[in-house]
Amino acid sequence: MKYMLIMRATDDAFAGMMDVDFGEMLETMGRYNDEMIRAGVLVAAEGLDPDSASGVVVDHSTEQPVITDGPYGETKELFGGFYILNVASKEEAVEWAKRSPVTGAGFKTEIRRVTTIDEFPQENEWIQKERTWREATGQL
Repeated sequence: MKYMLIMRATDDAFAGMMDVDFGEMLETMGRYNDEMIRAGVLVAAEGLDPDSASGVVVDHSTEQPVITDGPYGETKELFGGFYILNVASKEEAVEWAKRSPVTGAGFKTEIRRVTTIDEFPQENEWIQKERTWREATGQL
């Protein structure tokens, strides 16, 4: 099963990370990533640009989507990055999240199961097209 570990931080927690030596941060995260690679569970891992003002929000709550710069004004926690893990269970994903070196007040990891194409009606033409695309690109 695949699970996404969504790394979140409050504005204050994220600002505190800026005081950490970048080389030290790379070393710490590199060791954590290497553990997951050696365990054979890491599928993908990416960070997001820390400048949330450079982002764009497309709000679909009206008939015509509304595009605004930056994150929602109400946002108290930023989605800073993610990992995709292929593990045997939710409990195993939790164990990997607990080992994250990014800890302290204001840091959270949300864990969500990633659904697979096999969970959708296979006779659906759009699912069949997606399956063909995934096979052609080596994703199945």
